[in-house]
Amino acid sequence: MTSINVGDRAPNFSLKNQNGESVSLSDFKGEKAVVLYFYPKDNTPGCTAESCAFRDSYTTFSDAGAEVIGISGDSVSSHKQFAQKHNLPFTLLSDQGNQVRKLYGVPDTVLFILPGRVTYVIDKEGIVRHIFNSQLNFQGHINESLKVLQAA
Repeated sequence: MTSINVGDRAPNFSLKNQNGESVSLSDFKGEKAVVLYFYPKDNTPGCTAESCAFRDSYTTFSDAGAEVIGISGDSVSSHKQFAQKHNLPFTLLSDQGNQVRKLYGVPDTVLFILPGRVTYVIDKEGIVRHIFNSQLNFQGHINESLKVLQAA
């Protein structure tokens, strides 16, 4: 498994969103920064809390020139239901084979059973500017990302 570090070019990928449409990281290059957050599973307490915190700060992210994108190994239909249930205004991408998770080097946690929770702040040029890794500090993913975006 590779590992992405601050200052690296973020690897491009294409995955299906909650509406079945293909989304690539390169779609945002030169247009917007991207806050890419990997989370373990739809409809679990921690992932719901994290996603709803991103939802509640979505306008602030947009005002800072960033798009929020969540990625987990759940299916397109699971993402659609999760996004509708919690009124998530941003894109959720289905990484069912965990290829993108592996491409970014997102570690597993909890005895290597549960996928890790890592957020990458990627600037308009596709460079990783910040990485936040915490399985339990859900709000930290939002606060750290906003701090980096607002300082840019």
